[in-house]
Amino acid sequence: METYGLEKYHIMTPKSVGRNLSSALLTELALRTEPDAKLTDKGALLIETGKYTGRSPKDKFTVDEPSTAKNIDWEGENKRISEETFDRVCGKIAAYLSNRDIYVFDGYAGADPAYRLNVRIVTEYASANLFMQNMLIRPETKDLAGFSEEFTILCAPGLKLDPKAEGLNSEAAILVNFKKMMVIICGSKYCGEMKKSVFSVMNYILPLKGVLGMHCSANVALDGSGDTALFFGLSGTGKTTLSADPNRGLIGDDEHGWSDKGIFNIEGGCYAKCIGLTLEKEPDIYRAIRHGAVVENVVVDPETRVPDYDNDSLTENTRVSYPLDFIDNAVIPSVGGHPKTVVFLTADAFGVLPPVAKLTKEQAMYYFVSGYTSKLAGTERGITDPVSTFSTCFGSPFLPLKSGIYAELLGEKIEKHGSDVYLINTGWTGGAYGVGKRMSLPATRAIVTAALNGELAKVDYETEAFFGLSIPKSCPGVDAAVLNPKNTWSDKKEYDRLAKKLAGDMVQNFKKYKGMSAAIVGAGPKA
Repeated sequence: METYGLEKYHIMTPKSVGRNLSSALLTELALRTEPDAKLTDKGALLIETGKYTGRSPKDKFTVDEPSTAKNIDWEGENKRISEETFDRVCGKIAAYLSNRDIYVFDGYAGADPAYRLNVRIVTEYASANLFMQNMLIRPETKDLAGFSEEFTILCAPGLKLDPKAEGLNSEAAILVNFKKMMVIICGSKYCGEMKKSVFSVMNYILPLKGVLGMHCSANVALDGSGDTALFFGLSGTGKTTLSADPNRGLIGDDEHGWSDKGIFNIEGGCYAKCIGLTLEKEPDIYRAIRHGAVVENVVVDPETRVPDYDNDSLTENTRVSYPLDFIDNAVIPSVGGHPKTVVFLTADAFGVLPPVAKLTKEQAMYYFVSGYTSKLAGTERGITDPVSTFSTCFGSPFLPLKSGIYAELLGEKIEKHGSDVYLINTGWTGGAYGVGKRMSLPATRAIVTAALNGELAKVDYETEAFFGLSIPKSCPGVDAAVLNPKNTWSDKKEYDRLAKKLAGDMVQNFKKYKGMSAAIVGAGPKA
C-alpha cells in the first residue's frame, strides 16, 4: 500500500490511504463511515460538526520559536505556545491517525504559479478531505507524481485532548508552526479551521515576498480589459452580495493576493453562508449546492431531503463549500489585473458615515487597518447606542505579521497602480439603528456601479466635518439628498453626538497600532 510519505509525520501503517480521491468516491465514503453524513435533495454531502459550529479562536496558538518569532505580531490575536507542546500534541495526533483509514489531498494555495504553495491535507474524515478538495486548487493528475508538499495540515477531530495536561484551553487545538510549516487540528470538526489555517500561512509568507494577502472578494470585467475590483468587509456588510455581479466575472469570494503582476485567488473554491439563503437573493450560491458540495449544519426535511435554510437550530453559521467552477461566471484560472477600484464596506449602525466616500492613500491605510463595522445596540438596560467593532485589515484572526506591514503594502500598491479607494456604508441612514433605516440595496448597487465604471472619480466632492471624508455631491442613480448623512437626520444634535462618539471610538482603537506614521494617524477622524 502506498503511504505517500506519511511516515515523516510519524503516522505509521494506516489501514488504507486515499489520495486525491474523486468527489463522488469521497461522498460515498463519508456516507459509509460518518454517522451524521447525509445527502441533500440535490446530492450535496451534508454533515454536522457537533460542538464546534464555527472557528474557535481561543484554541488557536502559534509556536514561539527563535527563527520565526521575530516576525509574529504577539500583541495582536496570535497566542504563544511552546515547541515542546506542539511536538507532544503532534505526536498524539500521529498516533491517533496511525492504523486508521485516512485521506490525503495534495493541492495548491494560490492561482498564480509564481506564488503558489503546495499544500498537503491529511484528514480523519472523508468529508473534511472533500471540503479541502473544494477549497484548494486541484492539480492535474499528471502533476501529482512530482508533487512535493511545502505545508501540511493534520486534522483529527476525533482526538479530544485533556486541556490541563496539555496546557491548552479546551479539548480542541489548532496549532500553527511556521518553522515546520505545519498546522495540526484536533477536537473540532468545523472544516473552516483548515481553510483559515491555509490563509494564515499565506498571510505569513506572501508579505515577505512583497505580496499583500487580503481577506476580500474580487471580480473582473468580462470585456477582456482586466478591470479588477476588490471588496473588503466584515460579516454582514454585503461583501458577498455586492461582489456577485452577473455583469462581471468572479475571481474569488474571500482570500486573495496582490502581487506585482496583479490579483490572484488563494483558493479554488467558495465557503458561503447558508442562513436565509434563497434562489432569488443568492442564485449562484443556491445553485452551487449540488453533488460535490459539502454543507455544514443545515437542517433538511427527513423525507424530502430539502434543506431548510431558515432553520438555525444547529447554528446560525450554516455553511457550504463548493469548487469555484460551480459558479457560472467564475474566472479560471482565477487571476486578474491590478485593481482599478478598491471598496471598503462597513455596516454603520450609528448612521453617521456617508453612503460613499473617496479615500486618500493615507485614509485608505487608516480604514484598512481599522477594519470598522458596528454591531446593533444591545438589549441590556441602558445600552442604547450601537457598538463599534474593529478587525485589523478586515481579517485580524488570520494575520500573523504586524499590521503595519499589510498597511504599507496596501499603500504602496494603490499608489503605484492608481487604484481608487472608496468607503461604502451599507448600514443606516437618517438615524441610528432603531430610528433610521438601512441603506437601500439598489442605491448601494448604483454607488458600486458608479465606482467601478469611473463615474465617481469625476464628480465634485465636499469634506465632511467629523471624519474628514470626501463625500460626492452627486452619484448617478442615487438621490443626492442622501449622500451627506447629516442631511438625512431630523435630529442634528443626535447626529453630532453619535458622529463624535464613533470618531472617538476609531481614534481610541487606532492607539493600539504602534509605529504607524504620522500621516496615517492624521488621516483618521479628528476626535
